[in-house]
Amino acid sequence: MRIGSKNVVYSMSAENKPAASCKPGETVVFETQDCFSNQIQTEDVLFETTDWDTVNPATGPLEIEGAEPGDTLKVEIKKMDLNDHGVMVAVPEMGFLNNFIEESETKIITIEQNKAVFSDKIKINLNPMIGVIGCSPGKDEEAVPCGTPASHGGNMDTKVITEGSTLYFPVKVSGAMLAMGDLHAAMGDGEVVISGVEIAGEVTVKVDVIKGKEITDPMVERNDAFYTIASGPTLDAAAKKAADNMFTFLKQRLDLENNELAMLMSVICDLQVSQVVDPEKTARMRVDKKALAEYNIQF
Repeated sequence: MRIGSKNVVYSMSAENKPAASCKPGETVVFETQDCFSNQIQTEDVLFETTDWDTVNPATGPLEIEGAEPGDTLKVEIKKMDLNDHGVMVAVPEMGFLNNFIEESETKIITIEQNKAVFSDKIKINLNPMIGVIGCSPGKDEEAVPCGTPASHGGNMDTKVITEGSTLYFPVKVSGAMLAMGDLHAAMGDGEVVISGVEIAGEVTVKVDVIKGKEITDPMVERNDAFYTIASGPTLDAAAKKAADNMFTFLKQRLDLENNELAMLMSVICDLQVSQVVDPEKTARMRVDKKALAEYNIQF
C-alpha cells in the first residue's frame, strides 16, 4: 500500500479523515513532501515568502484497523528513501542562534554518494530521520499543528527516529490515524537554526497494534537501546517528563526499589536534547540494553 504525497494534513486531529486504511501487520509506504511543502527549490526563495499555513505537511493519516484508545501503535521503520537534494534556511529572530542571523538565507544541499554536500570542503554523512510522526490526539483534545510536538508525537525532531527504529505511540482514537513527514537527510541534536537538511522522500513502515498496553508518550526502540521521548513548554519540563517516563518504564520491568532504580538511572541512562526550536521543546532519555542484559528488557 502507498499513500501519495498529496494526501497531507497540517494538524493532527480527531476530525481528520483517513487517507488509507490497513490491517495490523501490513507494510505501507508514505510519500512525503519536505517541511516547506516543496515550495523552496532555489536559493532565491526565502522562508518569509512561503505559505506558512502549509508548513510541515504530514502524509496520511493511515487508519489501522482494530486500534482503539488504550492500545499502543507499533511502527517499524523499514526503509527511508530521500530525494536528490534538500534545503536549509537561516531566519532572523528564529531558532536558537537567532542573535547571529542578520538576514534570511536559503541553501540548497545536494545529496551525492550518501553525503549531504554543504560546501566544497564540507560533506556530511547522511542520517535520514523523520521529523514529524504521530497519531491523532484524543477526541476531547484540541487539534495540534504538525509543527508542534506533544504526547501524540508530532514534530519531535528526534534523530533516532530513523531506519531500523521501532516507535511506540499511545492510541487515542479508533484507528490511531498515523501521519508523518518533515524528513531530514541529516540533523544535529537541537536543530539550532530551525532546520536540518529538509528533504522530500519516502518512508516504508510496518504497523501493528499492541492491545491493552497503554503508554502516555512516544517511545523508540533500537537494537541497542530504548528511548522515552517527551515534549514540554521548556527544555527542563521536557527532560523531567522523559526521565519520569523512563523511571516508570524500568520500574515495571526491574525488581528494584525506587531509590535503587533512581541511582541506577543516574549511572546508565543518558538525558539527551532532541530539539529546542519548536513551540514545545523535546528531550529524550536513553537506556542501553547491554546494561540490563540479564533482564532481557522488552517493550
